[in-house]
Amino acid sequence: MTLRVGLIGTGTIGRDHIRRLTHVLSGVEIVGVTDIDQARAAAAAPAGAEVFATPTALISSEKVQAVIICSWGPAHEEQLLACIAAGKPVFCEKPLVTSEAAALRVMEAEVSFGSRLVQVGFMRRFDSDYRRLKAIIDCGELGAPLLFHSVHRNASVPEGLYTSEMPLNDTLVHDADISRWLLGDEIGGVEVRLPKQSRRGGDLRDPVVVLLHMVSGALVNVEISVNIAYGYDIRGEVSCESGTASLPLRPATIIRDIHGVRQAVPADWRERFSDAYDQEFREWIFAAGQGTATGPSTWDGYAATLVADAALWAVKNRSLERVNMRDRPAIYAPERDQLTQTSMKSAS
Repeated sequence: MTLRVGLIGTGTIGRDHIRRLTHVLSGVEIVGVTDIDQARAAAAAPAGAEVFATPTALISSEKVQAVIICSWGPAHEEQLLACIAAGKPVFCEKPLVTSEAAALRVMEAEVSFGSRLVQVGFMRRFDSDYRRLKAIIDCGELGAPLLFHSVHRNASVPEGLYTSEMPLNDTLVHDADISRWLLGDEIGGVEVRLPKQSRRGGDLRDPVVVLLHMVSGALVNVEISVNIAYGYDIRGEVSCESGTASLPLRPATIIRDIHGVRQAVPADWRERFSDAYDQEFREWIFAAGQGTATGPSTWDGYAATLVADAALWAVKNRSLERVNMRDRPAIYAPERDQLTQTSMKSAS
């Protein structure tokens, strides 16, 4: 059975998802799109898809069974609440929302609905390298994880569109989420250090170093550099009680010639995580077809929002900022998500 999807936001990532859903994956059809720029939406719409005037019209349409949100962060709350009210599964690109209060409102709506409908676009969880790293940590062969080093480097970011706070309230959410997921732990505190500023960044706060204090006592240090020039470089290494494990560099091919030994570096996130995005949507399509959601949840989006907020306060106050989370609602219990993933694997 084909899942009929409506997509909100036809910017760079929205168009990439349209390509993915129309040319790479099966079991899904984009029946509608919308964007604040109607001309852009019309240009991006696949053949036969309706261009809706507003997100509300798209969400409420009987044509649309499930929704993909790729709009800018401040618009997410209203769109998520409308999807939940309509009882439609929704995939929401990060960030889930842009404030703790908004995250709580979305969470309360979903809890009132009674089951999960929201999946957040933390694609690293679907990357095969990260999944192998998690399997090594979870099997316990290396003992308890003590330290995790996460590196997030961009060649550059759009001038004028990336504010001084975005390394912390936009980029950091990926590292915060993958740290929580890999270590099976919550973040209890955040510190931020600002090294010498890169001349390439202009007024942008770049680079930054973030120290995440996990509740278990493990530490995560995150390096964020968004104007590193040479490419999109994602790295991760966990240090455990009796050994270490790290992500391989991608692409893995190594060239040896008269110029020496070298390895290519991905140009951007699309090249590095293309397979992860594909797998992320395979799993979402299956779950949405069952009227539910799996993978990163509203709870995970809420946690990442709190960490980003704490990081901004840590810069302002030059202090360790505590992360205080409410009790986890039962619908976000990890074992529930595990049961859903097990049923998906059995069906595939």
